[in-house]
Amino acid sequence: MIPLTIKENIILTGFMGTGKTTVGRLLAGLLNYSFVDTDDLIEARYGRSIAQIFAESGEAAFRQMERDIAQGLAEQEGLVIATGGRLMLDPTNVKALGQNGRVFCLVATPEEIVARLARDNSRERPLLSAPDPGQRILELLQKRNHKYQQFTQVTTDGQKAIDIAHYLAELLQVIQNDETPATKNI
Repeated sequence: MIPLTIKENIILTGFMGTGKTTVGRLLAGLLNYSFVDTDDLIEARYGRSIAQIFAESGEAAFRQMERDIAQGLAEQEGLVIATGGRLMLDPTNVKALGQNGRVFCLVATPEEIVARLARDNSRERPLLSAPDPGQRILELLQKRNHKYQQFTQVTTDGQKAIDIAHYLAELLQVIQNDETPATKNI
């Protein structure tokens, strides 16, 4: 465990398949924080899978659910939050979660994302319901990359999730130490 004296939230964003949930769980353990996956939270709160929400209520309704979740999480502290791939591209969510949190964007090459998603059967991905999911990933990355650039980038290609979690924990310690005013003896 790597203790931090400031319990600001840590938000992991980035495209699907970049490792947000896996790294987030490990990072939460290292920091002794609670872990929250926004997609899991939405599914639990609304009693439907993301795919069902998209099919039955539409993407606009899902994005409102994300905003509601982001607002609620912003009022808490000591969380590692793995966001849905588009959640932090909404300025309302950035403002809410950024007030009490530090955001890192996990990135991977399109080829790595395709390979990871092919191995992951844990979640249906409505945005990849296309004849050529690899092409759809490229299209979505091209649309989103400029917005992802606003956050500190952490590359996950070819790395173990635990190594990325340790890197982030150490980075957070350095950042905290640099931002903590030096105490003076009076």
